Amino acid sequence: MIKIVSWNVNGIRAVDRKGAFMPVVNQLKPDILCLQETKAEQHQSPIDLSDYDELWNSAQNKKGYSGTAIFTKHQPTSVFYNLPKKIVKKYSIKDDGYGDPNQEGRVITAEFESFYVVNVYTPNSKPNLERLILRHKHWDAAILDYLIQLQKDKPVILCGDFNVAYTEDDLANPKANEGNTGFTKEERAGIKNIINAGFIDTFREFKTGNGFYTWWSHWAKSRERNIGWRIDYIFISKSLKNKLTNADIHPEFLGSDHCPISIDISVNN
Repeated sequence: MIKIVSWNVNGIRAVDRKGAFMPVVNQLKPDILCLQETKAEQHQSPIDLSDYDELWNSAQNKKGYSGTAIFTKHQPTSVFYNLPKKIVKKYSIKDDGYGDPNQEGRVITAEFESFYVVNVYTPNSKPNLERLILRHKHWDAAILDYLIQLQKDKPVILCGDFNVAYTEDDLANPKANEGNTGFTKEERAGIKNIINAGFIDTFREFKTGNGFYTWWSHWAKSRERNIGWRIDYIFISKSLKNKLTNADIHPEFLGSDHCPISIDISVNN
């Protein structure tokens, strides 16, 4: 049995300064911890966990921006950073005026004995939807193709911040946000396509309905009032469904505008 935790820390140095990082490690005890929006390079991180190997993918041209990391107690057999060049070329992923999303440290893949872990920080479509075309036509399609290719070899565990609420149950005010960033039909289609390809939204295997959120705005005491969005997910290949024993959201952990999410799964590492 292993526990996988995913968390957008919104700056690993900031969350550590708040004393909020180690409680997640000490209380959830993840075997594999996937972080998004680290906003740092490894040598800048104050975190040093002796029980974990650290895999870092930081933005190349924008220091202190974006970034992902995986902390793992089990040494991977191989590690891949970013999307493969073949996929990038196929889906024309390039600088759209905001930057090249494949150079922003948004993807790390760790291969283990019987599964892959893919840690993703999906580009935000921006308040005026300036990046929606990049997101919908290029990035989401490329990620899905990548997952399908990996899955031909062994099952995939996909986690991260996808910057979209999938259904009306995944945000507190769906009607007011219809068509807004994070709740457009195009962004939601990206998640639908992942599910249609056979991946399982692990949290929804255990809980249905609304009120379960992973991100809250800083405005109007949104977190205290639980006016939030579920935009962080852990998906697994269908072949792993019978090995999944739990999936949860952990809003009790503060320090970021996102909270950690987790699964417990019986797989050989």
